Amino acid sequence: MTAARTLPVVVSHAADATFTTGLRAFFAYRDLGIRHVTGGKVGAHVIRAVPGAGAHPVWHTHDLHFQMVYVLKGWVRFEYEGAGEVLLTAGAMVHQPSGIRHREVAHSDDLELLEITLPAEFRTEEAQPPT
Repeated sequence: MTAARTLPVVVSHAADATFTTGLRAFFAYRDLGIRHVTGGKVGAHVIRAVPGAGAHPVWHTHDLHFQMVYVLKGWVRFEYEGAGEVLLTAGAMVHQPSGIRHREVAHSDDLELLEITLPAEFRTEEAQPPT
């Protein structure tokens, strides 16, 4: 039995990678091409730290259905409403629920992570710190 294909095969090689600016100036973003084949339903990108730029901790929220971050290299420290600070090192993952107030507190200069979101494009708003 052959399953019907609804999406094309997408391959993205690190050797051909292009990183661009994105949501945060202290990070560079590599789009993995999933957004285009899913019609914007899913986003997948590799994010890496811009060496020497450092974090700019700002409380914010994202309006989306799903967001997960998996650390490929280095470390990152997030702070979440109701959970406090969380340190993620290579091999760690966090699911960030929609609308949770959070901020990126610090990261290593060699940080690289994979982020998957549904949908690919979503609204981000600054938020007041949790009380």
